[in-house]
Amino acid sequence: MSRYFFDASFKFLRGLARHNDREWFQAHKADYDDNVRGPFQRLLTDLQPVLAEVSEHYRAEPKTVGGSLFRIQRDTRFANDKTPYKTWQGARLFHERGRQIEAPSFYLHLQPGNCFIASGLWHPESDTLRRIRHFILDNPGSWKAAAHAPKFRRRFDLDEDEMLTRMPRGFPDDFEFAQDLRRKNFVALRAIDDEVMTGPRLLKALETDLNGLAPFTDYLCAALDLEF
Repeated sequence: MSRYFFDASFKFLRGLARHNDREWFQAHKADYDDNVRGPFQRLLTDLQPVLAEVSEHYRAEPKTVGGSLFRIQRDTRFANDKTPYKTWQGARLFHERGRQIEAPSFYLHLQPGNCFIASGLWHPESDTLRRIRHFILDNPGSWKAAAHAPKFRRRFDLDEDEMLTRMPRGFPDDFEFAQDLRRKNFVALRAIDDEVMTGPRLLKALETDLNGLAPFTDYLCAALDLEF
């Protein structure tokens, strides 16, 4: 069993949160490469056969540029917060057609006290939202099985951060899953303890989670005419 992240990984991210400036980051860039980015790339490589068993259409790409890892640099052009760096490291396990069409992704998040795995669509375009809502309306039974099965909900939460205050226009108020039709994000997630993230059983835990998230992701793919 391999370990990927260690206390040093969290130490770097905590330090970056306290000293979020380019001078500090450049002085500690070797720590970032050795304890955050490098281990994450190794994890992504080891996830490739795991992900292939879940879906042959998803990719875990460890390359430094253009792969699964998000840049740790923030885009501050239109942001009020001008701090230059994210205080976490994230990675997207993306659909093979994800660069041509908006597609659900799996996502891994490394942050002290806030590690998690997720799947779905975050802030999708309005046309994507419309297609998902209509698909749920037309296929409520399979939505119940994918998103509300007791085993699934014992392990995963559905993101509740952003909801419409009322039903979207044209959808019935008395629909069984009216709450779901008001969602702005279709995301399922599970928190991962820091001890698991830095422990020897992380890869096995992620394998369990990816398989557990598969029916939810498959449903969203079907709503968008994507292979799973």
